[in-house]
Amino acid sequence: MIAGKADGGMGLLEDRLVADGLVSGGLLEKAKITARMKRRSLVDVLLGDNLVDEVVLLKFFAKQYSLSFVDLEDVDIDPNAIRNVSAKLASHYDIVPVKLSNNILTIAVSNPMDMAVVEDIEVNHGFHVERILACRSDIAKALRKYYGVGVATVERILADGTDRDDIGSGDVSHDLTGGTDDASVVRLVNQLLKDAINDRATDIHFEITRDQVVTRRRIDGILYDTRISDNMRILYPSIVSRIKLMSGLNIVERRLPQDGRARVNVAGNEYDLRVSVVPAIHGEDIVIRILPTSMLFDLKSLGYSGKQYDLLIDLVSKPHGIIFVTGPTGSGKSTTLYACLSRLNTRERKIITIEDPVEYELPGITQTQVNEKIGLTFSRSLRSMLRHDPDVMMVGEVRDAETAEIAVQTSMTGHLVLSTLHTNDAASAAVRLIDMGVEPYLIATTVLCFVAQRLVRVICEYCKENYEKDGKIYYRGAGCRKCGNSGYSGRIAISEILPLTASIRELIIQKRSASDIRAEADKLGYETLQQDGNKKVRAGVTTQEEILRVTSF
Repeated sequence: MIAGKADGGMGLLEDRLVADGLVSGGLLEKAKITARMKRRSLVDVLLGDNLVDEVVLLKFFAKQYSLSFVDLEDVDIDPNAIRNVSAKLASHYDIVPVKLSNNILTIAVSNPMDMAVVEDIEVNHGFHVERILACRSDIAKALRKYYGVGVATVERILADGTDRDDIGSGDVSHDLTGGTDDASVVRLVNQLLKDAINDRATDIHFEITRDQVVTRRRIDGILYDTRISDNMRILYPSIVSRIKLMSGLNIVERRLPQDGRARVNVAGNEYDLRVSVVPAIHGEDIVIRILPTSMLFDLKSLGYSGKQYDLLIDLVSKPHGIIFVTGPTGSGKSTTLYACLSRLNTRERKIITIEDPVEYELPGITQTQVNEKIGLTFSRSLRSMLRHDPDVMMVGEVRDAETAEIAVQTSMTGHLVLSTLHTNDAASAAVRLIDMGVEPYLIATTVLCFVAQRLVRVICEYCKENYEKDGKIYYRGAGCRKCGNSGYSGRIAISEILPLTASIRELIIQKRSASDIRAEADKLGYETLQQDGNKKVRAGVTTQEEILRVTSF
């Protein structure tokens, strides 16, 4: 129940809630009945059942109890306060230590009527406690930031003696939003995955060392350390088993690498998880790739604009030939190919893909996954594709001479083929194919263009600022809570497109070097990666540092 001030009483405080228009008398009575029946505090019922806006209610309590209401994102947390309050205590009471000075500990709480934490700290730690009010979601974020993701669940598992091998069963789709209310490894893994997805991570790395578990997440192409509970090391074997079970892997096998996949649901959105487990010195390391099951693939939203966009659209519209997208791993090659396929995907066309793995499901397109264990390779699948009367084919990657030769032959028989190569720039792609053993004249007569691309981080719109350098105005992100103080949010492609004009075909037939091909492209006015990147810098989309980071090769 709500307890009022000593001079006001419980009833007076409840009357003020009604008088101030925070809740109607009828709803308040219903909430009080619910609180009694379910043995919950009235504050928990009012907020948990969304009867009162949390910010409005906390500001009301702040006024009544002469406390401060704060946005924890704007508060500087004292590391000394964190060190003096254990994760167990903070997570048990859902409080955040904010400041410790002259033996006075300031804590952020979301329920000013719960005095148990004050008594606990003052009796057992000897500090005098002062309170400030903060929203429950802000407190939860701060607990994750300063004590670690899933810290409350870890502490409850260890305190309650929950069976650490109770890893649940594998479902077709695992709902991470609802989860379970008990402290279990299932709940802990759900929290780790959900938190990463909410932070826009594309990959999660779990690495085991002699003394600890290290968790890192890749956000906008950069790996960041993630704070987790120091006690996660104790639960790590069960965490590995749970992830294996979710992704259909052998939980007993710990000596060999394993790959699997799972599907999870977060707030109604489906995600595919690609799980890779490898044995390491002190246990098993895990990397989880996170892929949304549905995406809007559009070349303009990916970063193609102006001449680059018009040129690529024109080439993709050709009835036959090959388009190669090149770049290192993680440069967005597959996403660009999917965007091209989405544009071509009409009922008048038969489109077939062979991929390793199938990253996104595209309705209306036949997608095949490579399985080298049973001999289903790119080259074998490509031969079979031709018997399915395709108009357009996508080959996830040309890795060897056999696949390259078949792709070339396929394009000569009236098909449009899309594929990828691993090269640094567009001009090097032709040289790479020749090194594979493809005849230069075949490259010159079948390839429509080579596209090279990289992904650069986009300046955060919430903290974007301008500055002057060498008499020119540039833009950067100052860093804010929206972007995790990185100054960036999201990524976009920079690209160079090299169509095979008559002069470039002649250079390829002559087996000229990549530098000669690039020089000819420069004469013809085709932009390089750096030039496209510099345009996006001038437009305030990204920074010079980002362009240098991804184009220094």
